Amino acid sequence: MHKTITFATIGLALFALTACGSPAASTGDSDSAIAALGGKITFGTEGTYAPFSYHDDSGKLVGYDIEVAEAVAAKLGLTAEFAEVQWDGIFGALEAGQFNAIANEVELTDERKEKYDLSDAYSVSYPVVITKADNDSIKTVEDLKGKTTAQTPGSNWGAKSEGYGATVETVPGFSESVTAVAQGRVDFTLNDALAALDYYQTTGDTATHVALEITDDKVYQGFALQKDSGLVAAINGALAELQSDGTLANIGEKYFGKDISK
Repeated sequence: MHKTITFATIGLALFALTACGSPAASTGDSDSAIAALGGKITFGTEGTYAPFSYHDDSGKLVGYDIEVAEAVAAKLGLTAEFAEVQWDGIFGALEAGQFNAIANEVELTDERKEKYDLSDAYSVSYPVVITKADNDSIKTVEDLKGKTTAQTPGSNWGAKSEGYGATVETVPGFSESVTAVAQGRVDFTLNDALAALDYYQTTGDTATHVALEITDDKVYQGFALQKDSGLVAAINGALAELQSDGTLANIGEKYFGKDISK
């Protein structure tokens, strides 16, 4: 059921998220694939998508996805390194071998599964619709049809917006999309409930607000790797251990006040 509620309830709604099955792990000799990495694994990430991948006040790259990637690397006996790439070029850079995996809230879709190795999910969320604070024209998902939206090129949020019947105008990132909404250049932007929650908590923005939560459209995110990488089984094993020993829950608590991994 689609429902419109105040943004203050997002934190409560997120507790209701439940895990689902994720794409099957690729087969292959994980030990050989890990040995071939030479002691390090490199993750591609935006570095501009708080609270998943961003720079803190000291300039250090931090975030939920960053810490999950580091924890997975440690379980595999590897050192995690990061390469920062804009989202619209991140899959191309993966295909070109510039890094081993993407750690940037990659939605685990059937279309991506055909082209890439996908890990099990390490975060679960749903989309929210952000509009100007004085805009009350969007009350249901059907109201998105015919509207304009600002989205990052190549993002799953842009694809979802088009699926809802909206026209997409591209912007570099999440903050630019909210700015486009505030300036009235587009009707709305669609993004992750968790990213939106962090945005409003950290910015205090009152020019825009969450007009709609699409809670029945669950989104599962994980790592993406080159097809037949030979690493997915090992990464999934590491994620399972991190789930079991409470590490994923602790990282979620640090950034969101709750476990978002299931």
